[in-house]
Amino acid sequence: MPQALYRMSKGSKVWTTRAAEVLAWFCCLFALAACQPFRPDPRAPESGLLPERYTLGEAVAALPGRWWESFEDPELNALVEGALAANPTLRQAWARLDQARAVAVQAGSSLYPDLTVSAGAGYSHAHGERSGALRTSGDDYSLGAMSRYEVDLWGKIRSEREAALLQVDATREDVHAAAMTLAAEVTRLWAAVIAQRMQRELLDEQLRINRIYLELVNLRFRMALGSALDVYQQQQIIDRVRAEIPLVEEQERLSLNQLAVLLGKAPGAAMEIGRKGLPAPSSVPATGLPADLLAARPDVRASMLRLEASDWQVAAARADRLPNLTLRADFTFGSDDLNRLFDQWLFSLAADLAAPILDGRRRAAEVDRTRAVVEEALARHREVVLTAVREVEDALVTEAALREHIGAVEKQLVTAERALREAQERYRKGLSDYLPVLTQILSTQELELNLIRRRSELLTARVNLYRALGGGWTTDLDPDEGLRTQGAGKVDRHES
Repeated sequence: MPQALYRMSKGSKVWTTRAAEVLAWFCCLFALAACQPFRPDPRAPESGLLPERYTLGEAVAALPGRWWESFEDPELNALVEGALAANPTLRQAWARLDQARAVAVQAGSSLYPDLTVSAGAGYSHAHGERSGALRTSGDDYSLGAMSRYEVDLWGKIRSEREAALLQVDATREDVHAAAMTLAAEVTRLWAAVIAQRMQRELLDEQLRINRIYLELVNLRFRMALGSALDVYQQQQIIDRVRAEIPLVEEQERLSLNQLAVLLGKAPGAAMEIGRKGLPAPSSVPATGLPADLLAARPDVRASMLRLEASDWQVAAARADRLPNLTLRADFTFGSDDLNRLFDQWLFSLAADLAAPILDGRRRAAEVDRTRAVVEEALARHREVVLTAVREVEDALVTEAALREHIGAVEKQLVTAERALREAQERYRKGLSDYLPVLTQILSTQELELNLIRRRSELLTARVNLYRALGGGWTTDLDPDEGLRTQGAGKVDRHES
């Protein structure tokens, strides 16, 4: 008995010494793995591409919030909120965000050891028919655990995980960009429906007035004060107005169908739009400086994040060319008697060091490929930045031009109405034929329709300006209120 205790004590001392040696070895490995020799340098924003200020607009830093609420229309607010909650395209963007989160979890999983547990049981029986043949039978039980861990000596796994986390952030910005575009498109279609209904009402009024003119022309014709040509020309105007009505109705139905799909409804679904006139846009909002777009536009932020992710992919490709170290640990229990299963066990610990020598330049080509991806991402980011500035400039120029044009059309309409009254008076007095009246009717009615269309375009230009300026209102989107399907949990770079 004392000898058994001595052997057990001696064995425990040996295991303690071995455990200390293994622990020291692991500490050295983790200290070595803490360094990342290929960590990319932080990138500065591409502010050198931007002008100091816009050619139009005030240089005041101000980001628009939920800008559609400035139109003070509860129905529009409900339409935008409904689209943000049920739009299929936005739901796809939320699903892609969940996919990116899952990929980030997979990319970082190799930073931790894996553990596999196995268990087995078997029964064997041998029997011979000849006399004296051996008859044997027995049971076999086993229980084991195996763990593998790749020591991230050069930061390859951490670089891949960092790239995946940046892709998660970029995909989240894609969601914000999709929400901004969706709000703008819903508002545009809402304004288009109102404008088309205004055109339909105007065409009905023009049709009524033209019929009155036709009655007057017919009366003068019966009294031999006018010609049949006058009657035909006035009837032609009536037919022209009638021909315009189906086209306007068609555009209204098409706009309503598009709006229904944006809200996740079937085309033809009823839309609550009771407003009779287009809202007049207020003065041009403060646009801020062009440099503000680097933080205000989600598409610009997304392109920058993808550029940084490409830098980390280069770091991972460079680290892959160096040796890698893998640790393995196995612990196994085995016995032919289940009650004695834990009395017989085997433990093994091994380390494998693998260094690429010849691979046909596969790893070097991967480094070249990832560097080319960085150049592509850099060029794309610069294009996105320049496009963002152009969109703001275009919206400012378009709005300024439309305001000036609408002012001129309003003056032109006033003059045309006066000319129409003068032509009618001269026709009634017999001082001229019906052609001047006909010309002024066509001019006046065309100007009235054109004015509605231009006011609709002005409102669309304002919507485009709000969308181009970006803003931070998309951060208020709550994915737990039906804005995305359930998926992987949140992943951030602080997870260990």
